Amino acid sequence: MSQQPKSVPGRLPAGARPGGPPHAHVGMPAEKPMTFWPSALRLIRRLRPYRVRLALVVAFGAASVALSVYVPLVLGRATDIVFTGVFGQRLPAGASREQVVADARAAGDGELAAMLERMQVVPGVGIDFDELSRVLAFAAVLAALASVLLWVQGYLLAGTVQPAMLQLRAEVEAKLHRLPLPYFDRQGRGELLSRVTNDIDNIAQTLQQTLSQLLTSLLTVVGVIVMMFVISPTLALIALVAVPLSVLLTQQIARRSQPKFVAQWAHTGALNAHIEEAFTGHELVKVFGRRQQVEASFAERNDALFTASFGAQFVSGIIMPSMMFIGNLSYVAVAVVGGLRVASGAISLGDVQAFIQYSRQFTQPLTQVAAMANLMQSGVASAERVFDLLDADEQSPDPAEPAVIAQAQGRVAFEDVSFRYRADEPLIEELSLVVEPGQTVAIVGPTGAGKTTLVNLIMRFYEVGTGRITLDGADIAQLRRDALRGQIGMVLQDAWLFGGTIRDNIRYGRPEATEEQVRSAATAAFVDRFAHSLPAGYDTVIDEEGGNISAGEKQLITIARAFLADPPLLILDEATSSVDTRTELLVQQAMAALRSNRTSFVIAHRLSTIRDADRILVMEHGRIVEQGAHDDLIAARGAYFTLYNAQFAKALVNDDQPPS
Repeated sequence: MSQQPKSVPGRLPAGARPGGPPHAHVGMPAEKPMTFWPSALRLIRRLRPYRVRLALVVAFGAASVALSVYVPLVLGRATDIVFTGVFGQRLPAGASREQVVADARAAGDGELAAMLERMQVVPGVGIDFDELSRVLAFAAVLAALASVLLWVQGYLLAGTVQPAMLQLRAEVEAKLHRLPLPYFDRQGRGELLSRVTNDIDNIAQTLQQTLSQLLTSLLTVVGVIVMMFVISPTLALIALVAVPLSVLLTQQIARRSQPKFVAQWAHTGALNAHIEEAFTGHELVKVFGRRQQVEASFAERNDALFTASFGAQFVSGIIMPSMMFIGNLSYVAVAVVGGLRVASGAISLGDVQAFIQYSRQFTQPLTQVAAMANLMQSGVASAERVFDLLDADEQSPDPAEPAVIAQAQGRVAFEDVSFRYRADEPLIEELSLVVEPGQTVAIVGPTGAGKTTLVNLIMRFYEVGTGRITLDGADIAQLRRDALRGQIGMVLQDAWLFGGTIRDNIRYGRPEATEEQVRSAATAAFVDRFAHSLPAGYDTVIDEEGGNISAGEKQLITIARAFLADPPLLILDEATSSVDTRTELLVQQAMAALRSNRTSFVIAHRLSTIRDADRILVMEHGRIVEQGAHDDLIAARGAYFTLYNAQFAKALVNDDQPPS
């Protein structure tokens, strides 16, 4: 488990970034204590909607087990036919069974007499092959029917488990959309992906493999116990001695292996998070020569996963050989005592042969249950991680009777707004601000001043602590989130594209847009210029990381997306940071037209790009320390003047100095 990153006053945890998908974060929450049975029962309860199918699974399993359990008794009858025929052929023909028994006793062979007295032997008559054929055919039919019923049970079980996992994946997907942004700030993206993919797949595999075998094994144990007591209560008691030994052994081993499975899946998530982070920033790793450190970190996490996995598999793997050892001891005891009882005439050879098969059938399901213990523990450990995600605190629900803004005019007001990421670390305190419709407001300030936090509050990515934010007089907390965000267009510094064509990415914010509207937005954002140079034009498929186009081209596509959405409120977070200077000037002209008649918030570090803003807000430590137009702020020679000089004045001074 990686440690939680250290906090910086007024900031998110290290590695976390506020606002804008996707978030690549490091750090994982501590695992909750292992609770096997509550989690296992909760997992089973998810199958409740499919209880009819489960009932059929049980019914077909019971029928299959009943037939399978009856087969050894039939085969015992076949053994008796063979054994009786062999003995009968050796006895004098024409003599009665009673006479043969009496002759054996007279000869002092009481054990043989007792055995012959119990057998349905006919002196002088050999094996009845017709009867033997009928018995064997009946056994074959029973075995085949049992297999068919078992196949049907497996089919029904798959039709139960897979829909349940489909529903679980849907719930996890819906849950992710209901979680607040701070939750993702505290999670590694690879860790979340591991829960959504690896853990749910492991749960499905566990249920599919264990439910059928567990049910069949338990029914087999019950059926075999009944048949063993029917044949010989004495031998049955000898065989049952193995049960408490097996249960006690399994409990002791499982108690030690379950925490190791929890650790195994936790380390799997940590390793996935590291791999995702390292390969997302693969170029930076190469540029800064951090390959050895990344490899060392990978090796450390990989070794931790190896240690946890080895311990889990080794400890749980002890169960099966231990169960086999106990089963073999039981088998030897049954064979010895059974042979003595056959010799004494207390039981027939066929019954002993059937009982030995039952003893094998009895220990085999116990061994299977023991072998499934590690799989069940692994599945429940994964279920705990998924349930932990499903139980996470969600964002506050939308109001039952939300306010409605049919078409926003764009008046935004902050009324004594306070916000902090942590309760003991203030960031924004009692901020008040009014932005009139159509105004362009630029937000500048040093890193960590709260610029992005301010626009994230408008988007309700985070909820304000005190005070309120209004849009056209309506408290945004009283609006549905999707309705609020439907009025806002956002272009981030980190351009986000999904795997699809250029056209699909531009149309993302407005799926119903026509081809003409898409091309018009692309032309305004200068996407059309480079799209025609690509072999497939607008049908060029962009990979999920946008690796087949440049960073500037990616950013132009996201700007075209905002053009097409045509929102009444626009948020630009360093939207032209990745384009070249000439293109930036062209895009600024187009964005000036885009900002016309709509409220715009522009976060900028290059102050030359926001000179024409209606109002410039200078933020420091979550407070607006200065605001006004560019010329007025320069004349005031305050915080903005200092920032402006930091970017331009020194360069001009250096240019005026003669070379040394």
